[in-house]
Amino acid sequence: MKPLLIIALSGLLTSPAHADETHAINQKGAIQSKADTGTPAPFDILAAHVHRTGSSITFHMTTEGTAGAEKPSANGALAGAPVWSYVWPTSLDPSEVGFEGGTGILALAATSHPDFDDTPLYDENGDGDMANDGAGWHSHWVVLTPNEACGAGALSVRDIGENETPKLPATWPGLPLFIDSPGFNPVFDGPEIAVTVTLADSGGIAGASFDGVTAALKINANVHAPLLCVTDVFDIASGDLSLPGTIE
Repeated sequence: MKPLLIIALSGLLTSPAHADETHAINQKGAIQSKADTGTPAPFDILAAHVHRTGSSITFHMTTEGTAGAEKPSANGALAGAPVWSYVWPTSLDPSEVGFEGGTGILALAATSHPDFDDTPLYDENGDGDMANDGAGWHSHWVVLTPNEACGAGALSVRDIGENETPKLPATWPGLPLFIDSPGFNPVFDGPEIAVTVTLADSGGIAGASFDGVTAALKINANVHAPLLCVTDVFDIASGDLSLPGTIE
């Protein structure tokens, strides 16, 4: 697993797009990355791209192995529970999906975490129980922020403080986090994962930038702020989280 990146939020959102010989941008704005034998194949990113057709935007990732084939093992408790994820950080403002504006890095994520269910509006496995679907891959919008409490240079899903009443999406699952459970289904097809979302065009979508990341997160052992930290980065499409891809 790759070490945590030391990231300055302001630098991340304003750094110019660039790429090296290992990470390139093709003519359609997709990020291409060479295979890495040191990364688990289902999380080894070969390409990340985002395509828009009207209000529909498809977030796409190609991996060296079978995407979604590996999931975390159950921890047996919420404290310390693992979360594995395919993530597309973007330059879109969090207000685009209903969060308080200017609060961090808006990212789309497909996650699996067998110890808890954070999609209370949906019964993903169709068994009639709305509260046992965390292990299945499902989607979230999240707002990420640097958080030294998670480790030097680490990111966390932004916490909601005790006296904080931020604007949140209608499908917010009730956790004290800047997280949304919109019910967009991740689609897996061999090495490919795709998530299609619907966004109203506010004028900020066209030309927005993105990256691709595979990572592990973990619920804090004290189940307290910070609640959900990024603990391991498997791979980054750009190599440096510079968001060089563009939404076409």
